[in-house]
Amino acid sequence: MDNHTSASPLSLRVLSLNCWGLKYISKLRNERLTEIGNQIAAAEPPPEIVGLQECWTKQDYDAIRDKTKHLLPYGKFYYSGIFGGGLVILSKWPIEESNMTQYPLNGRPAAFYRGDWFVGKGVAHAKIRMGPKKSDIAEVFCTHLHAPYEAEPFDSYLCHRTAQAWEITKLMRGAAERGHLVIGLGDFNMIPLSLAHRIIETHSPVRDVWRILYPDSSVGAARDKVEQLRGVPMPNAQFNLTQNGATCDSALNTWRWNKAHSQRLAKGENVQIEPTVDDPNAKRLDYIFFSGGPQYDVTNGEQTTEWTLKDATVGMTMRHPTLYCSLSDHFSVEATLVRDIGVTPSNVQSSSTDPSERYLPIETYDEILATIKKYDLRERTQRRLRLGHFGFQLLFTIGCLIGVWWSPENYVSFILMLLSSLSLSVGVIDGLMGGLFVGSELRALKEFQWEVENTRTRALANNSAKQS
Repeated sequence: MDNHTSASPLSLRVLSLNCWGLKYISKLRNERLTEIGNQIAAAEPPPEIVGLQECWTKQDYDAIRDKTKHLLPYGKFYYSGIFGGGLVILSKWPIEESNMTQYPLNGRPAAFYRGDWFVGKGVAHAKIRMGPKKSDIAEVFCTHLHAPYEAEPFDSYLCHRTAQAWEITKLMRGAAERGHLVIGLGDFNMIPLSLAHRIIETHSPVRDVWRILYPDSSVGAARDKVEQLRGVPMPNAQFNLTQNGATCDSALNTWRWNKAHSQRLAKGENVQIEPTVDDPNAKRLDYIFFSGGPQYDVTNGEQTTEWTLKDATVGMTMRHPTLYCSLSDHFSVEATLVRDIGVTPSNVQSSSTDPSERYLPIETYDEILATIKKYDLRERTQRRLRLGHFGFQLLFTIGCLIGVWWSPENYVSFILMLLSSLSLSVGVIDGLMGGLFVGSELRALKEFQWEVENTRTRALANNSAKQS
């Protein structure tokens, strides 16, 4: 038997980090990601399962693997979309099975400057064998949900992110129903208690590790209205790290500094920011969810165990040793899970919970359906406009070709031919987007709508049963 699976582990250290490794765009990418590998290898306690996001290139993956292979000998770089999904899972134990599931709703090709559609965002899934027993299986789900480009509820991609949360929730629920330890991690691009967050914690048995330990932690940046309504005082940077779990837009992250500080840093000055500075922009976008409820295998009488949370921290806050910049524009979120080996069949029945019996309030499903309807109308309008634009450009092209016949000069003919070629090219691209892409997205919306309506119906029936 493999020496990594010879004994069942009693604890498990998990780490998730958005590496900010955009090729040609992210500054000092090679140096930073190499140092990320160094810091993962030097972490104490050492991580045993690591999920990375925005590790876009195989070169950067190999650099991190080279630094961590003695600690995390098993790893998978996930291929997706046109440019890759940027997802990586590293493990101390063997990865028995793996797959990449792309989200049905995943951005728009017209927004090429944002890139979400082109990278094929989805869920990287690894089934990890941690020991010899049937209960020693962890199913790890690493993801990076669609980025918000406006504040909710005005974000035009809110429907996408909601649908993506719904999809990963189904995958994690299925893993829990198989009796495995479930770990969901990544950059979810959502704030705590947002719609996507509530979907994940309601429709699957997983829980947000940070809110288990810090239930009163922030639900957004201090400058956000949702946080101001809570009436809490302005947090400093240290409080945001240790109590609010803020992983993004921290005042301590050099990639969020003002121009003056950034210029000093670029000149090689090791600029220091006091941890007591006010931190109005920091928020939590990176998460670790887990579910490790007790199980009992009646087939062979094997008693299994329950995983519980020991601690959760924000990590990878150190800076590059020579460049003095933060290692990423995000900090990591880390957690330690421990095993309770005292589980018995009697307390299994009392503590187990069927996630299919938990529902959101009916008005929340109505909110999701309203979001779907709003986005559906938008896309139908977009399809009409794009197909209309294709028709216009086609007529314009024909007009230019006809105009060549009466062209008085050769240079005029050249201009008309050039215009006709460009016009037809633009029209065809818009026609393909309207006819093919939007049609595909509308069908994915219908599937999502049916699932929400079906769940809403079950929630109504459940409410009626409780009242009767």
